[in-house]
Amino acid sequence: MEEKIVSLSGGESVRELQQCLRAVKDSELGALITRSAVKGKNIGPLIRAIFKGSPTTEAEGVSRRLLLYKHCIRLCESGDLQLEVVSDITGLLMLETHQLPGPSLAELASLYVDAIKGGSISNGKSLELFPNILTALAATESLAYGKGELSGEEYKKQLINSLCSSRWDPHCVIHLTSMFRDVPVSVEELQFVVEKVLRMFPKLDLQEIPPLVYQLLLLSAKGCKKLVLEGITSYFNEQDQQQREEQKDTESMDVEVVSVPQDQLRHVEGTVILHIVFAIRLDHELGRELLKYLKAGQQGEVGRVLCPFSIALLLSVARIQRYEEQAFDFLKVAIVKSFRDVQVQQGSRFVQDLLTRRPCVSQMILETVKNSVFGWDHVTQGLVQLGFILMDSFGLKPGPFGKAAEAPPANPKTPSQHACQLGGRILLESFKMHEPIRTEILEQVLNRVVTKVASPVSHFIDLFSDIIASAPMILLESSSKVMETFDHLAYLPLNTVHGLLRAVQPLLKVSMSMKDSLIIVLRKAMFSSQLDARKSAVAGFLLLLKNFKVLGSLASSQASQIISSSQIQVDVHSRYNSAANEAFCLEILGSLRRCLSQQADVRLMLYEGFHDVLRRNSQLASSIMQTLLSQLRRYYEPEQDLLPPLKLESCISAQGDQIFLQEPLAHLLSCTVHCLLWYQDLHDHRRTTVEEDEDEEEEEDEGGFQEDLEVLLRSVTCRMIKSDLEDFELDKSADFSLSSSVGIKNTIYAVLVMGVCEVLMEYNFLSANYSKNRFEELLDLFNRYHKLSEILKEKSGKGKSPSSKAGRSLLSMGFVSTLLTALFRDSTQSREESLAVLRSSTEFLRYSVSTALQKIQQLEEMGQTDGPEGQNTDKTFRYLCDITRVLLWRYMSIPSTVEDSGKKEKGKTISMLCLEGLLRIFSTVQLRYPSKASQFLCAVDVSEEEDSETDNANVTEKTAFYIRQFQRSLLNQLSGGDEDFHSKEAQLLLNILSVLSRQLEPTSPQFVQMISWTVKICKESSLEDVQFCKGLLSLLFSLHVLYKSPVSVLRELCQDIHSQLGDIDQDVEVEKQSHFAIINTKTAAPTATLLILSQVGRVLEEVEWLISKKKGQLSSERPAAGMDSQRAAGQHDALEKAIILQLGTLLTALHELVQTALPPGGCVDTLLKELASTYTILTSLCKYYIQLCASLHGQLSPRFEKLVKLSGSHLTPQCYSFLTYVQSEELSAAGGDKKKKKEEATTAASAKALRESKAIPNLIFSIEQYEKFLILLSKKSKVNLMQYMKLSTSRDFRINAASLEAALQEQQESQSQQTEVSTEVEESQEPKKKKRKK
Repeated sequence: MEEKIVSLSGGESVRELQQCLRAVKDSELGALITRSAVKGKNIGPLIRAIFKGSPTTEAEGVSRRLLLYKHCIRLCESGDLQLEVVSDITGLLMLETHQLPGPSLAELASLYVDAIKGGSISNGKSLELFPNILTALAATESLAYGKGELSGEEYKKQLINSLCSSRWDPHCVIHLTSMFRDVPVSVEELQFVVEKVLRMFPKLDLQEIPPLVYQLLLLSAKGCKKLVLEGITSYFNEQDQQQREEQKDTESMDVEVVSVPQDQLRHVEGTVILHIVFAIRLDHELGRELLKYLKAGQQGEVGRVLCPFSIALLLSVARIQRYEEQAFDFLKVAIVKSFRDVQVQQGSRFVQDLLTRRPCVSQMILETVKNSVFGWDHVTQGLVQLGFILMDSFGLKPGPFGKAAEAPPANPKTPSQHACQLGGRILLESFKMHEPIRTEILEQVLNRVVTKVASPVSHFIDLFSDIIASAPMILLESSSKVMETFDHLAYLPLNTVHGLLRAVQPLLKVSMSMKDSLIIVLRKAMFSSQLDARKSAVAGFLLLLKNFKVLGSLASSQASQIISSSQIQVDVHSRYNSAANEAFCLEILGSLRRCLSQQADVRLMLYEGFHDVLRRNSQLASSIMQTLLSQLRRYYEPEQDLLPPLKLESCISAQGDQIFLQEPLAHLLSCTVHCLLWYQDLHDHRRTTVEEDEDEEEEEDEGGFQEDLEVLLRSVTCRMIKSDLEDFELDKSADFSLSSSVGIKNTIYAVLVMGVCEVLMEYNFLSANYSKNRFEELLDLFNRYHKLSEILKEKSGKGKSPSSKAGRSLLSMGFVSTLLTALFRDSTQSREESLAVLRSSTEFLRYSVSTALQKIQQLEEMGQTDGPEGQNTDKTFRYLCDITRVLLWRYMSIPSTVEDSGKKEKGKTISMLCLEGLLRIFSTVQLRYPSKASQFLCAVDVSEEEDSETDNANVTEKTAFYIRQFQRSLLNQLSGGDEDFHSKEAQLLLNILSVLSRQLEPTSPQFVQMISWTVKICKESSLEDVQFCKGLLSLLFSLHVLYKSPVSVLRELCQDIHSQLGDIDQDVEVEKQSHFAIINTKTAAPTATLLILSQVGRVLEEVEWLISKKKGQLSSERPAAGMDSQRAAGQHDALEKAIILQLGTLLTALHELVQTALPPGGCVDTLLKELASTYTILTSLCKYYIQLCASLHGQLSPRFEKLVKLSGSHLTPQCYSFLTYVQSEELSAAGGDKKKKKEEATTAASAKALRESKAIPNLIFSIEQYEKFLILLSKKSKVNLMQYMKLSTSRDFRINAASLEAALQEQQESQSQQTEVSTEVEESQEPKKKKRKK
């Protein structure tokens, strides 16, 4: 039959074809088409023949065509046909679609819609025809719809709406999305479609997401780009969160609860990111929309739009050059903003209670790093770039005048430090996970270490060290890069060299070639003409000596664990190559001996390093001690009868007129003494343990230098005691000025003698075995030291130290700890008599505590101290605990009042020095040892009865125990009355309480107790001490802000200040009220006022931050439905209420201050500035409400109306009165007694300052801006807010009614007097008057 139909269609007679087709029943025609399509033959000609024989002018033809379309659509969906056949059929049907009349098109479209709703669309092949039908439908003029008619366009819209509102089979979502690309749709219709597709995401299998995203991105070419990107990001963010929760459940329940395998999800995410990046490369509008969407979201909560997926996407997009800078700038800003937000929340309980903590951006970025291991190669490059951008932008900056910045604290504090640390962590984790980028990371790190000479690079060295520690064997593959860096050692700053060598030290133990390369570089540097290069060489050689152990040396535990944790012990060669190590070490020692003839700085480094080398490599003791002995003998006077025992002339050298130190003799002696003392301890240790005979003989052989040194030191001690200052050519009449060569020489001599005395004091104390005679000698040495020290202080003038070296004590921290314990805490009966010798000298006791103070200060500033063991953090921490225990006991046991009641001494009392030391120690522990706080508090406990309790307690409880002790001391100070009150001691106690209170948990009862105690002191203490008031209020504010908002306290304080200082209007009598006794006439201004205003500024900053958060939320969030919208509205309401309450209470506080007769100067300027800030923030709140009213659901809050009313009645009028008062005060001060020149100069300066000051115009501008936006808000909200505001009265040219009236009265009186006088003149001199008129 089909052949007949096809042959007829080829003929000219259409009528025959029509007759033939009429003869075929519908069912037969369907079977005919099916048979032909399945065979794949003649289907094209057959369909063409049917079309030819079914003209659309006849109803029969239309119905046959409709039948053909319906049958072919079902046939294509059946899946029985070959793809080529389906394509042929679809193509032919498309060509004839526009011929169908409207009702037929509508019927076909409905057929499709029903099929989609019913889920009968299986393979989506027939859907290619649907866009054609919809296009033809849209072109029809009108269609019957229900009882009425619709235009084709409207009918199409209804169809799409119906389609998007129905349930879709997940299998056909991709086909439908692809199909809509060919449908001409309006933006509104497209939004329907995109939202429907995005809602289908969770219902699809994960593997189907990438092709669907691909289709969506193609569809986004029509519009709705932001919606598409937002939907994709939100979907993957939800998936990630679900994954995290499931992992937590798995960990807590020990049962695996995973709906989607993690690796599968990550691979899908990676593919989707690739699709999006590819789409952005082709359509830059999509890229711009992505950045716009992220930036808009950043206005509110950064965590709302940023998630591991969007960060990975952004880093991939950053590979496209045109987006690179924008992407990294956005991430930089987002990271710093996130850290700043965390800082604001941590610093204020008020903010913490209002906002829930969101995940920090840094956690998301590190999660992205972790996820990138699943084949996200397109992300890794961006991660590396981001890591270096953060480290470069936020790393340490050089100090003033190009000096190196101080050592970074153990924990980062500022957002910049956090960002820099994050950069390091990104690079370290990326290095561990991704092999291809390791070389690049290493190269870039080392390049920065070498090239950034002017700025500190410690953060890069720390990163390099972490990389080596995490993967030393991987680093060996890149050893050539490290060896290239060695070539630059001679040109790098000393700190960088130290850090770099410490970092590579584990590699040197496993790589001979690297070690050899370093030694060659160091040998070259040793002969360099540059001093810094030679110092670098010494540092390098000393490090090698410390870390290459010779056979037979003590293990590190026996050597008091001098090696630090960063120096990993890998002694690979020691088993086989210990003999070679010994030769190697002796060779290095030979190189170092050359340094003994170089500059003082080089020698100094050597002396400071030898002791650590000995402790690590005890077998080198003989060589090192012999070297030191021979060096010391150069400056030793062997004749026992000659004084002084040391040749100081040899220690200096001259070049032209300049005289400088050649040999740091005191440091040489110090090094020798510490090495000897260590060697003696080692000797004793070996005697007590059972050793082999050979070792004993060896010790006897080596013992020669020990006796020689002991004899030499004994001789030096005895002769130093006999020597007078004149023997060193130093006495009170000597010249110590630094402007003449004689003065410089004498100063160097004095510093050397003082240093030698200190070293001998330490040696004699440690070797005296508590002998009374030796302690008397020690005290004689101290008297020499003290006498010389006093002369230097006197000659060098007040407040100036003679030289930097003279200021630094040569006592080691370990000895200071031992000495203080012996002087203050040793109650052993046998030692009582000998220690009484030292205890009898108050100056010696004060010197001991002062030296401890100096060591603690060094530790706080640099993280290490001078002298042996100064760089060993564990040892210094132990000594710090010992020193704290002594100082705490001394201060608590002997009250300063008892000490003061004795003889009056110049300088600080020992109690005061102890208290200063304790303050510094508590600060140092928080800065340098934050993780050891609990250990420290246990170690320093001096009360035996409480010891058992505090050992098991937590940090808060232990801290509270010490706080109570210092509170008791402060109360004793306050209860003694004004006569016994010691201001400096009270300030130190307050500072200690402030530092300790940082250790308390803000939610703990101990913290509440602390704040209650502080408030009680503020209310009861009426001392007129300005500094004490400042310390007490600072403590109150620092505690209060972590407990709750301080605005109510601020209001009460402002009322007290108003009460104490009086009103700006002298006729007004202020109600006498005193909430806080600490506010009195002496402390109210400027001290208390400035502190209160700084706190007002802080509160205003918090409020401004909250308003900006609300604005961001308003602009970034889309209106939610149902419960979500109610919850969001409730949270918004709480936030608005809190902001308005804060501002309202602040306004009442400022209302009091603005009416206070403040003295001219800083208080007035600061108040004007804070008032301007208040109005700026009120304006910002107005803008928020304008934005809210512009949105559909926005309305004005009644609370805000009350706030506006309060500002209009309680602040603005008073501001203008205050401005008048300020200016009149300045003018009256300027118009006072002009005879005194000093006063004239002062008033002129103050008048000039007033003219130049921008505070007043700024305030007036802020008020007017506020009023301007109130007017705008009134129009938007239809609420008249300006009814509460009075018109501005203060201007540059203003008329003060009272002043005007007084001036007019004076003018009238003067005029009446003038008329009386003129009439008298007229009567006596009338002719003259006439002449004048001519």
